[in-house]
Amino acid sequence: MATATEPNDLNPQPLSQAGKDGSELTVVPEDYSLLTDLYQLTMAACYTGEGLDGRTASFELFVRKLPDGFGYLIAMGLAQVFEYLEQFRFTEVQIASLQATGIFSRASDKFWSLLADGRFQGNVWAVPEGTAVFANEPLLRVEAPLWQAQIVETYLLNTINYQTLVATRSARIRDIAGPEASILEFGTRRAFSPQASVWAARAALAAGMDATSNVLAALKLGRKPSGTMAHALVMALSATEGSEMQAFRAFQHYFPGSPLLIDTYDPLEAARKIADRLQAGEMEVGGVRLDSGDLVQLSKQVQELLPDVPIFVSGDLDEWKIAELKAAGCPIDGFGIGTKLVTGAPVNGVYKIVEIDGVPVMKNSSGKVSYPGRKQIFRRYQDGKIVGDRLGLVSEAVHPGEVPMMQLLFKEGQQVHPPEMLEAIAERTRHSVASLPPESRRINRPSAASVEISTPLQTLTAETLQNYKM
Repeated sequence: MATATEPNDLNPQPLSQAGKDGSELTVVPEDYSLLTDLYQLTMAACYTGEGLDGRTASFELFVRKLPDGFGYLIAMGLAQVFEYLEQFRFTEVQIASLQATGIFSRASDKFWSLLADGRFQGNVWAVPEGTAVFANEPLLRVEAPLWQAQIVETYLLNTINYQTLVATRSARIRDIAGPEASILEFGTRRAFSPQASVWAARAALAAGMDATSNVLAALKLGRKPSGTMAHALVMALSATEGSEMQAFRAFQHYFPGSPLLIDTYDPLEAARKIADRLQAGEMEVGGVRLDSGDLVQLSKQVQELLPDVPIFVSGDLDEWKIAELKAAGCPIDGFGIGTKLVTGAPVNGVYKIVEIDGVPVMKNSSGKVSYPGRKQIFRRYQDGKIVGDRLGLVSEAVHPGEVPMMQLLFKEGQQVHPPEMLEAIAERTRHSVASLPPESRRINRPSAASVEISTPLQTLTAETLQNYKM
């Protein structure tokens, strides 16, 4: 059993001894359990000291309010949640590091034993990845011993919030661009971290984008990375080999048929020269990319010069800009999406305890009320379209025409089913978006589908509030 003694020759050295210059900050799976907020651990220590650590608790992850301009969310990130939960454990070095902080000097020996021996033993109910959800509807519920359900909060929020944001933006972009458009994710350089860039690529592909430029993400996901070229190649080879066309020829020699970036200097002049080479049979061009300027005017002018060459555009695009280009009748075949996809208004998911040992609990602070009890989403369809949801308790019966959305996907510390392929998740995303009411799919002033709070849930909420007042 680990104890709260100072590290010595017989005990593992804490992580802080590895170096204090911050150069070793890459996260590896062995670090996952420490990738949490301090208060998760201090609360777990408190639960243990008070004898509550083993009580069965239920926590639900949901958003109180959709981000501005969003009519729905596409749930994403479960694969990484399950990977994390399966690897949840504390090593001797990690425990020694926590002890060395002095913060836990009054923690009981049992707390250290829990960390040393504990593995995640709980269940996770969730909506499958690619499912559309609305405000106050749980994306997932954790049912586990209290100390475990508490500690995992930070990591779950991190992956679910971010991947859900990227998946929702990707789904909206695909919805606006249409099924025939080629859409490439290349937000790696703008993502909030290297890890976030890989998650963003995954979420984008799972929500319907065709490819990613992130080589690591693509290869790990069994996909072929996709991309064109940067202005630097054109400038470097133009300067050393004589002209922009020589730069294009050099690139085509090594990557025949690849798209060419034509707006380094004069995109129309570049298009004219490419047209001459095509007519002479000297080149084969798989497409051209425009990254700046008036994309409406330029795309139409380039099409006149290169009528049979696909046109690909990029440059701080989002769903609103794509809608403008589509409305203007631009002859654009594909879009590259970066900054606006992997950044922007966050998905503010929260993770709240709703039940402990069968006793419903809730938060009632101003503007941050949560509903008590374990819940289910009962979805109603008509002619393939969502007509409304009923948020109720898991004990409620399914009404005729309803489909319960939350499923038991992780049981007693293990996944119930093998991980899903991205293609299956992307198909679910397409179906989810297609089933939404038109007003939820709008990108200007959208409104979410109606979510009814069931009578039993309203009654339980009132009773719980009354108990707090007694």
